[in-house]
Amino acid sequence: MKLFHGLAERIRHDALAALGLALVIGSPLVPALAAAPTPPAIDLDAFDALKQRVALPNGETLAYVEMGDPKGKPVVLIHGYTDNARDWVPLVPYLSKTDRLILVDIRGHGQSSKPECCYTRFDFAYDIKLLLDAQHIAKADIVGHSLGSIITQTFAELWPERTNRVVLISSTGGPRPGAPPKPPKFDYAAQIRALKEPIEPDSPFMIAWWDSPTPVDADFIRRQRKDAAGIPLRVWLAVLDQGLAGENLQATLPRLVAPTLLIWGSDDPIMEEEVRQTLREALPKAEVKIFDHLGHNPFWEKPADVAEVINKFLAG
Repeated sequence: MKLFHGLAERIRHDALAALGLALVIGSPLVPALAAAPTPPAIDLDAFDALKQRVALPNGETLAYVEMGDPKGKPVVLIHGYTDNARDWVPLVPYLSKTDRLILVDIRGHGQSSKPECCYTRFDFAYDIKLLLDAQHIAKADIVGHSLGSIITQTFAELWPERTNRVVLISSTGGPRPGAPPKPPKFDYAAQIRALKEPIEPDSPFMIAWWDSPTPVDADFIRRQRKDAAGIPLRVWLAVLDQGLAGENLQATLPRLVAPTLLIWGSDDPIMEEEVRQTLREALPKAEVKIFDHLGHNPFWEKPADVAEVINKFLAG
């Protein structure tokens, strides 16, 4: 077992080297690279090879990638619906080199287990709590995007003593209780319910699902579409029905007491202004940053700019 552990560590070391991400582990080249106008290239195969897995006491298995300083402040990054830990690859080179980054595949996604049940925001949040227990992490910063931001909100509400600071990217406070339903500009739910297996990664819907106002690396997006197409349709639908629909987020948001940063792209077609406003009202002490002309994934479009805001907030 000790020999196997040593071999595994060697594989992980080689994979990190192959990434060419000396900047992630504290290279003196960091300032020059961080100031570059375009993101440094990341070997996506090498990144995927860094995946580790942990069996949780609730019977689920979570996959995750650790980067940065293993002795640094823990920062957990939680991706959105139909994505995986690779979601954060464009942002990682610009995040603080002194933090311990833990990039998670949430249940049903990536290389984590895909159970028949259950996919509520509370199930996702409990998985994160158990992951921190397994890593002996008493308290962490939590960063979430889209569905991951709802998971982050929920975690911070349920376990405030385990939460340091919170960053919510492309998040929502949900509709106002009692407000009449408003047809969305982009009815993604109807298109998802119309999907059939096998899901075609290059279909018009899938291409539109990963579209951004600002062009994003084509190979990165292609891999994201391919991985999402490999998620069983039953998981797509379970998350849509349990994790994203019919939740009264307003009821629990007052429990979120950790310092919070809210980030949106001004042209986000999914989280429209009405549901952004309910979140701002529920968290009146939160810092807010709007990136003009960016969409639902601003940290893909302008990763250096988004990271600058996140780094400043998490260092506070």
